[in-house]
Amino acid sequence: MNSKALLAALIGFDTTSRESNLQLIEFVRDYLARHEVPCELIFNGERSKANLFATIGAADRPGVVLSGHTDVVPVDGQPWTVPPFELSEKDGKLYGRGTADMKGYIACVLAAVPGLLAEPLRMPVHIALSYDEEVGCLGVRSLLAELEQRPHKPALCIIGEPTELKPVLGHKGKLAMRCDVHGAACHSAYAPQGVNAIEYAADLIGELGRIGAGLRAEHLQDPRFDPPFTTVQAGLIGGGKALNIVPADCRFDFEIRTLPDQNAHDVAQRLQHYAQQQVLPKMQAVDAASDISFSELSSYPGLATDAHSDAANLIAQCCDSSEFTTVAFGTEGGLFDAIGIPTVVCGPGSMDQGHKPDEFVSVAQLAACDRMLERLTWALRE
Repeated sequence: MNSKALLAALIGFDTTSRESNLQLIEFVRDYLARHEVPCELIFNGERSKANLFATIGAADRPGVVLSGHTDVVPVDGQPWTVPPFELSEKDGKLYGRGTADMKGYIACVLAAVPGLLAEPLRMPVHIALSYDEEVGCLGVRSLLAELEQRPHKPALCIIGEPTELKPVLGHKGKLAMRCDVHGAACHSAYAPQGVNAIEYAADLIGELGRIGAGLRAEHLQDPRFDPPFTTVQAGLIGGGKALNIVPADCRFDFEIRTLPDQNAHDVAQRLQHYAQQQVLPKMQAVDAASDISFSELSSYPGLATDAHSDAANLIAQCCDSSEFTTVAFGTEGGLFDAIGIPTVVCGPGSMDQGHKPDEFVSVAQLAACDRMLERLTWALRE
């Protein structure tokens, strides 16, 4: 099967993160089995989802990982003009949920399998497919825990997120947090006798903005990124029961997107310190049972691969480009890098189309990815 036919099959599986990815994983497992490529599945606790890890070539030495995530974002409420889970082609574009992010790359990797098998490889090629990347890079963590324990850990990784096949060596990290503010309700006519959780949450959100403004200082910036500084923002908020009741509870979610050399948890701790030292004493002066709590929703580290690393050199060979760049969105790359597997992000399509209605990857980009993987095969020949 060529990459377009494989992409059509992959798009046909609704692997929205809330759904199981097992039908797609079983399809890939069966496809690899037909080519006599061994693979293993690493399930989640409920056995409703799985990572897949396959090896082409000798497994007794470090190899190259071709990595992608199988889950996609929802189509709910989006004005699609084509069926989202059926591949459609028009004017040189292939439409469907996940075509760009990132089943196009997975299709090209699978299409490359016969060529990889036909060559004597000096190092193995691994195929790694994960689940739940879109909801916090969750599934890949159990896969990486397995790889970290093996005697021959992979030497490098290429993650095929859509970069228009421009090699990416860096992206920001992300920490998503939830803050719960618990105050004391009363009739709004006697508002000073209550503890207005919404007002105190607003105070915390204001402080979050001030922290973010401080992170824009010129000496903290990295011009390789856009924007060139760590950003913070509150994205969800909810609280209150009725206008004439002082609200006892308010919750807001916020995120911190850090430059690779900065620690998102340090930024979060600044808000937590402000909450404990400046806000909570005021609340408890009115009602001692008042409280503010923080919980982590998800996180992943940033990526900053050395431009002179083996991973960078190999991808430069395959892409015919030594011009490396960075991206604003996050990937699983920082997690691979954190266990000592240098990682480059490079795949077909553009994130400008990812997550949108009528998502697409061009036929030309898919063909170019096929060529990149052919060059990778040649580069790995003995």
